Amino acid sequence: MARSAIEIRGLRKTYGGSRGSPEKEALKGIDLDIPAGSVFGLLGPNGAGKSTLINILAGLVVKTAGKVNIWGFDQDVNPRQSRAAIGVMPQELNLDPFFTPRAALEVQAGLYGVPKSQRRSDEILALVGLEDKANAYARTLSGGMRRRLLLAKALVHRPRVLVLDEPTAGVDIELRQMLWANVRKLNDEGMTIILTTHYLEEAEEMCDQIAIINHGEVVARDSTSNLLAQLDTRSMIIIPDGDVARLPEAPGIDVTRRGGGVLALSYSAGKTSAEEVLAAVHDAGIRIRDVRTEQADLQDVFLELTRSR
Repeated sequence: MARSAIEIRGLRKTYGGSRGSPEKEALKGIDLDIPAGSVFGLLGPNGAGKSTLINILAGLVVKTAGKVNIWGFDQDVNPRQSRAAIGVMPQELNLDPFFTPRAALEVQAGLYGVPKSQRRSDEILALVGLEDKANAYARTLSGGMRRRLLLAKALVHRPRVLVLDEPTAGVDIELRQMLWANVRKLNDEGMTIILTTHYLEEAEEMCDQIAIINHGEVVARDSTSNLLAQLDTRSMIIIPDGDVARLPEAPGIDVTRRGGGVLALSYSAGKTSAEEVLAAVHDAGIRIRDVRTEQADLQDVFLELTRSR
């Protein structure tokens, strides 16, 4: 197994610059290693460059500069092998409405040069829960079933790396759970998964490592646990036993009111202790009916890293 499933060095992509239109640098010299066997999150706000990066990996967009290696194959030297090593489940539902799921997989396998004796169309359809729709026209499938078919098409050539581009955007809970069960199964079998998503709680739950892209640059890249550890902000949630006449006041503590009279006291765990927070509550004459603490989540990290850049 390759140590890195994908190695990216100095990757740049510039659009425009002809006939008087200004150039737009979508990627600004990205360096990135994606470990083999990982579930890797690729996050960033709209327009950050995620789609451009994915399309370059898939061979759909020509880079301006830089090097891309996929499973040890240089994209410039071995374009066919590098493309065969990766499968992409796109965000858009780009399916031929007159093909059945089985036919769509057979055509896709043919495009990748998979011999008929090695094709696994029915096995893949069963994996994504479409075995009973194998001979139905794609136009008759629901939106969720079409997303399942997109995943199936990405798997026909046994790729080493699977890219999921916003796979659960707008889908129901059942489909989301099915998709993640499949992702875990494929990852357990050794497949490297690259995930882009707007659902940060998904990335927090599923991803071993995460890179955050903003304005065409990687602004953070680390394990999920280390990214969460960058913020030591805590919130102590106080449910008062009675009305609150005066809010707690103390250096390093910010207090906000929530619904139902609940108070949220935010503080830095490295500078202020929980004991000091409780002392401020006591000094304000507030009796506590219940108390709990909240830690920063991936959304806090994401906002912190992209807010001022």
